[in-house]
Parts: sequence; structure tokens; C-alpha cells
Amino acid sequence: MNNYEHLKLENQLCFSLYAASRQVIKLYKPVLDEYGLTYTQYVTMLVLWEDRRLTVKEIGQRLHLDSGTLTPLLKKLENMGLIHRYRDPNDDRVVVVELTEAGLQLKDQMSDVPKRVFCQISGTYEEVLPLKQLLDQLLHKLG
Repeated sequence: MNNYEHLKLENQLCFSLYAASRQVIKLYKPVLDEYGLTYTQYVTMLVLWEDRRLTVKEIGQRLHLDSGTLTPLLKKLENMGLIHRYRDPNDDRVVVVELTEAGLQLKDQMSDVPKRVFCQISGTYEEVLPLKQLLDQLLHKLG
């Protein structure tokens, strides 16, 4: 019996998650390219479409990203005219991110993105839902 089975790549949960994540994000790329967005910019917009105005810290918590990753991403979205960043008047240490009108209109334009991407995955929503729920549980346990 091999004492190193646990070191085989095929037995690594981390690799399965990594590879699956890369493949799913790859499905998004051609669709998001039509709007000039990266996947990370897209999920940032998803969060802002839900709440319209959040602090950088709140966005980071929701996306599991640090401010070093978020700052250049938000700067790019601001240069695209989709968001506006400003310091909270009550606490200048806090940066607030708010959707612009163009950012809000983009929500309507991109409303079909999830369906377009999901159509590329073989299987039904009912088949994929338990996997999403398991991943959400894992993320909760890790976070």
C-alpha cells in the first residue's frame, strides 16, 4: 500500500476546486468581454447591483477580497464610468462606492449573462444547485 496516496493531485480537494473554478470563469470570459469586464469586475458589479452603495470594506467582505486587490479593480470601474468612489463625510477613513447611472443601466444590459453562461454547462439547474449549496457551506466553514 502506498503511504503517499494523499499526495496525489487527483486526491486534492483544493485542486478540484481550483480547476473547476478556472473552467467556470473561462465560460464567462467571452460573454463578459462583450461588456469590457473581467470576472472579478463582474462579481463586484453584482454586489453593487444588489445594494447600489457599499463601502470598500463591505465589498471586500462579500467577495472575499482584500483592499489591495479591490482598489485597482474599483479604480478601473470608476474610469469606465460605472461607479463613483468617495470618502465618507463622517469618517474619512472609509471609502464609499456607489453605482453611477451608467452602472445601473449595465444591470439591464447584462441580465442575461447568468443564463448564457449556464447554458454552456451540461446539466440542469436542479442538478447543479446541490453542488452550489455544498460549496456555500464549505465557504461558510472556511470563512
